[in-house]
Amino acid sequence: MLPLRNANLTSLKDVAVPSYDRSDLRAGIVHFGVGGFHRAHQAMYLDRLMNDGKALDWAICGVGVMPADERMRQVLDAQDGLYTLVVKSPDGNLEARVIGSIVEYLYAPDDPEAAIEKMAAPEIRIVSLTVTEGGYNFHAVTGEFMADNPDVRHDLTAGNQPKTTFGLITAAIERRRERGLPPFTIMSCDNIQGNGEVARQSFVAFARLRDPGLASYVAENVHFPNSMVDRITPVTTDEDRDQVRKQFGVEDGWPVVCEPFTQWALEDSFGNGRPPFEEAGVQVVPDVEPYELMKLRLLNASHQGLCYFGWLAGYRLVHEVAQDPLFARFLLAYMEREATPTLEPVPGVDLREYQHQLIDRFSNAQVRDTVARLCAESSDRIPKWLLPVIRRNLETGGDILLSTAIVASWARYDEGVDEQGEPIEVVDRLKGPLTGAARRQREDPLAFIENREVFGDLVENERFVSAYRSVLAGLHHKGARATLEDLVSGIS
Repeated sequence: MLPLRNANLTSLKDVAVPSYDRSDLRAGIVHFGVGGFHRAHQAMYLDRLMNDGKALDWAICGVGVMPADERMRQVLDAQDGLYTLVVKSPDGNLEARVIGSIVEYLYAPDDPEAAIEKMAAPEIRIVSLTVTEGGYNFHAVTGEFMADNPDVRHDLTAGNQPKTTFGLITAAIERRRERGLPPFTIMSCDNIQGNGEVARQSFVAFARLRDPGLASYVAENVHFPNSMVDRITPVTTDEDRDQVRKQFGVEDGWPVVCEPFTQWALEDSFGNGRPPFEEAGVQVVPDVEPYELMKLRLLNASHQGLCYFGWLAGYRLVHEVAQDPLFARFLLAYMEREATPTLEPVPGVDLREYQHQLIDRFSNAQVRDTVARLCAESSDRIPKWLLPVIRRNLETGGDILLSTAIVASWARYDEGVDEQGEPIEVVDRLKGPLTGAARRQREDPLAFIENREVFGDLVENERFVSAYRSVLAGLHHKGARATLEDLVSGIS
C-alpha cells in the first residue's frame, strides 16, 4: 500500500496519475474553500489542461480560513497536494485519477500575512471561491451585506490581522494597488444565482466599510465573472478511503468521490488572463444566467424536494429516494409544472431531457449521496433555490402547490423529530429560531413561515398560505408518504 505523494506516483499501477512534471507547475490561482466539490470540479478541469501540456502556470494554492480547514491542510501537506478523484458510474464502474493541480495549501489563521502576500504576488491572477452560500455574508431576504458580523467587525478594526475571506482578499487587492500590480479576478464557484455579482457586492461593501476609495477601485477594476457549476459530490467517508486503498492500492487521507456528470458554464470576464478553460470542456459563454437558473431551480431545488420528504419517509440515501417511483413523479412534476415555466430557453439544452437526466443522476446508487447532506443549511439554500420559483409563479398566476409543499416538508423536518419519534439532527445557522418556530406550528401553523429573515413577506400572500397550511396539515395527520401520494394524484 503506497502513501499518496510525489515520490510514489510512478509506482502506482491501478490508478491514472499526472502525465506532467509537477515541478514545472506554478501557482496562478489562489482558491478559498478547498473541499470535495472544488477538488471534483475546478481542480479537475485544470488537471485536464495540465495533462495536455497546458495551463502549467495556473496551478492552485489553496487557502483555508475555517477551523475545519486545518485538517485539509494536514492531509494535502502530507500528500504534496495530491488526492484521488473517484468517478462512480451507475453500472458500478469506478474510474480513479490522481489530481495534481493543487501545489500549495495555506491555513490563514496560522499566518494571515502569508496568505495576503501570496495573493499579492504578480503571478496570482485569479482568486477563486467555494465558500458556500453563507460565505458571502449577505442577508437572505434583503441582500444587504451584514456589517454587524463579529468577524467582519474584527477585520475592520485598525491593527487587527484579518481572519475573514473578505479581509484577507481585500488586503491583498490593496497591496497590489500600492505596488502598481493589476488586480486579480475574483471567480466565485458557489451555487448562488449571479454568484459573480453577489461576490462583487459583498467585496465592494466590505471595502467601503474599510476605505471608500478602495471600494471605488474594486468596483471599477476587479472582474467578478458569473458561473454555474454542477457535479454531485458527496462527503468522503471511511468506506471511500477503504475502497481507494483496497481497489487502487493508494493510501489517501482524503479522496473525493463524484458522479460522472460535470458541467461548468463560465462568463468570459477576466481582467488579468485565464486558463484556456474551454479546451477542458468548460462552457465559456457571454451570459451564464440561463444556465445557472436552470441548475438552481431544477437540480438544487429538486434536491430540497426529495430530502425532507425523503428523510421523513425513512430514506437516508439520495438514490433510494430517487428510485422510488412516487418521489420521481413528484420531482418531475415540480420541474415540469412549476420550475421550468420560470426559466428562459437555455442555449444548447433540452430542458425536458435535462429533467429526466436529473432523476437518473439522483438515482446513481454508486455515489451514495446522503439525504442528511441535502437537508443541511436550508436557510441559506431554500431562499435562493426554491423561493424564487414560488415568487415568480405567484406573480404570473402559475402553479405553486408542489414548491410550497417542499417548504412545508422543511418546516415539518425542522421540528426535529421524525414520524417514528426519533430525533432529527437539524444542521442550520438559524437552527434555534427555525426549530423553535417549527415546534409551535401544530398550534400556530404559520409560525415557521413568519420568519421574515428567510421568507420575507410570503406569509402575507393568501394563495401561498392556503397551500402551505394544507400540505403541513397533511404531513402532521397523514405523514410524508401519504401526503406525497395526495399531491401526485391531484395533478395526474
